[in-house]
Amino acid sequence: MPRQISQKTASQKKKSSSSEEIQKPSAEIFYQEELNKLAKEDKKLPRPKGWFLTPQSVLKFILGDEEAGADPKFVGERSTIERCIVALATNRGLMLIGEPGTAKSYLSELLAAAISGDSTLIVQGSAGTSEDNIKYSWNYALLLAEGPSAKSLVPAPVYRGMNEGKLVRFEEITRCPLEIQDILLSVLSDRVMSIPELPDESRTLYAKNGFNVIATANTRDRGINEMSAALKRRFNFETISPIQNLSEEISLVQRETARLLERAEIPVSLPPEMAKILVTTFHELRQGKTGDGKSLDPLSSVMSTAEAVSVSYAAGIHSYYYGKEKGEKKEKKIEAEHLVQNLVGSAIKDNPDDLKKLRHYFNHIVKKRKGKAWEEYYQAKNHLL
Repeated sequence: MPRQISQKTASQKKKSSSSEEIQKPSAEIFYQEELNKLAKEDKKLPRPKGWFLTPQSVLKFILGDEEAGADPKFVGERSTIERCIVALATNRGLMLIGEPGTAKSYLSELLAAAISGDSTLIVQGSAGTSEDNIKYSWNYALLLAEGPSAKSLVPAPVYRGMNEGKLVRFEEITRCPLEIQDILLSVLSDRVMSIPELPDESRTLYAKNGFNVIATANTRDRGINEMSAALKRRFNFETISPIQNLSEEISLVQRETARLLERAEIPVSLPPEMAKILVTTFHELRQGKTGDGKSLDPLSSVMSTAEAVSVSYAAGIHSYYYGKEKGEKKEKKIEAEHLVQNLVGSAIKDNPDDLKKLRHYFNHIVKKRKGKAWEEYYQAKNHLL
């Protein structure tokens, strides 16, 4: 029998704090109605053991399906998403690799929400990640008072995932030291976790159906802590590439900006012409060439779609609080100057040369483009201080 959408997760969270009060609700909370509708429609269809949705419905949930009432949430090749879903139905983990800002983490969240009904079992990889953060630790007061027991054990995400039959998300795994990464070897190969401190049969935790691991790795971090060959063999690797189609990227940025501004109760929208200018700038500076084939010096900063959404969202808030009311209805809207002001903080991070490259782009590319919106965009270049 399929699980109900994590009523233990979603409903309990809703009781303590409604979705509107949560700064960033997880996918299973934000899309709860949609997930439950998909689950109801495929209730009698076969699915891998321990899965909330069928593989077909997982795909509909992620890429969108008008007939099923599912909105598109991720822009990517259908074949890539299909392979990701198939990998998770096997006893191999899934490794998502790619440039920063290509929505690897978001894809892993959507997959976990659709498959397990819970995307909150997360290990955040870093130089400080320890075995306790991955497997389990102890309540030392209880440990000293009563000795090792299930009561004194504090489960970490991998323990919970195995015990509850859910997906575990391991973010930025290559930022962890090699010996920490290799903790997953026995978990992914034998599907067991040894807990030597516990007595008798409690010493071994066997993974329940539905458990697996989705890991992400940033290609810019490659070489920091390379994965061992043994661990690589336990994962299927999928590369998540930046969006190549300009119109698809524009639509995504508009959709996500509108969603963020609506949640923030900011009555400002991103005009289509401003969305096109912003995404074109990111697209061209990321690829190192203009739409008509002229070469550009790409920025060292990550000019990702996620960063474009961040800039447009910030521009919307900037416009609402500091912009001027225009028109008979006294409305505020995102203008070119708001985009440029917030573009600086996104594009210029740790390399001073990026500011020179951005100025060059405005003086040699933006300046020559026709249209009122492009002219306003160029006039706002005085904010590139």
